Amino acid sequence: MSGLNLTADKVVDARGTSCPGPLLETKIAITTIPIGAVLETISSDPGTKADIPVWANKLGHEYLGTVEENGYWRIYVRRKK
Repeated sequence: MSGLNLTADKVVDARGTSCPGPLLETKIAITTIPIGAVLETISSDPGTKADIPVWANKLGHEYLGTVEENGYWRIYVRRKK
């Protein structure tokens, strides 16, 4: 999903952390932003781009998309509850 033009309210930079680190950091960070805010997780672990959307949907948050950069991904989630 390229061309996302989102401004994150909080950014978790989990590059260099292997699974499940990026997901755990995302789970903690989502609780620190207000409902309706956008969280961006930056991860170099390929599993994260699949794990975060599944986790977000399971918990009722809104997965907004993933942008692939050179060697890492930017994954966006809106807190819904």
